[in-house]
Amino acid sequence: MLFKTVSFTLLALIAFAANSVLCRYALEHDAIDAGSFTSLRLASGAIVLLLIISLHRQAHSERSKGSWLAGFMLFTYACTFSFAYNLLGAAMGALILFGVVQISMITLSSLSGNQLHFAEWFGLLIAFLGFVYLVFPGLSAPPLLGVLLMVLSGIAWAIYSLKGQQSSQALMDTAYNFLRTLPFVGLLTLMTFENSHYTSQGIFLAILSGGVTSAIGYIIWYRALRDLTSTQAAVVQLLVPVITAMGGVLFLSEHLSTRLIVASMLILGGISCVIVGRYYFLTVRRLKT
Repeated sequence: MLFKTVSFTLLALIAFAANSVLCRYALEHDAIDAGSFTSLRLASGAIVLLLIISLHRQAHSERSKGSWLAGFMLFTYACTFSFAYNLLGAAMGALILFGVVQISMITLSSLSGNQLHFAEWFGLLIAFLGFVYLVFPGLSAPPLLGVLLMVLSGIAWAIYSLKGQQSSQALMDTAYNFLRTLPFVGLLTLMTFENSHYTSQGIFLAILSGGVTSAIGYIIWYRALRDLTSTQAAVVQLLVPVITAMGGVLFLSEHLSTRLIVASMLILGGISCVIVGRYYFLTVRRLKT
């Protein structure tokens, strides 16, 4: 069970990292506008998921169908994420997004009665410091609108992830959540049509982002969330920028800096403290009762 959870989690985080690279590349190279990228991303994700469902034989008679709240949060995350990256640099955007996701998930979890153990707080702090150390150098004051958009994106993704912990059928819930974004996609398309522009490369990147790294990646993420606490789910997402940076080293011949190595060690160490700390805390409490 542990191996399966770790595998699903890593696959989902790799998909998140790939998704960020695709979006940033498309927008930074002006291959497509943010509104068109968002619309194509969500629409292609919905189509791919419908095809998967049509080929998938559901064993249970009752099928889970996600929720309108999750669908709206998914749309809000994808839309504000794209538009924010028109105004923010990659490092600043990642810092705001994943910082807000972590804070939001832990705050909402604490409000629901899930108290953190000391080891979890300690690991959380170490991981976040490592993340700040990785992305902080060279950052300047960002545009306020970009910050607000990315904060909203982080909150929406945190809520979407917390909803995923209640999912018993990851494929069905993800598919119906994507389908529920389509009315909002239609509205976004109408609002941004006059200023839209796109190239064949931009369309390809948006479809790849929606049909593969979003649709399939989110199925895997919902499956992983079954066996993760809210705190664990929040902190492990700090691995995404590290994976993205490693991908740059492996596939783009970027330099492996000392800063990247140190930051990765801090983040991985913090995540280990959160996961091991929770396991130890639950084991001790179980032995006492």
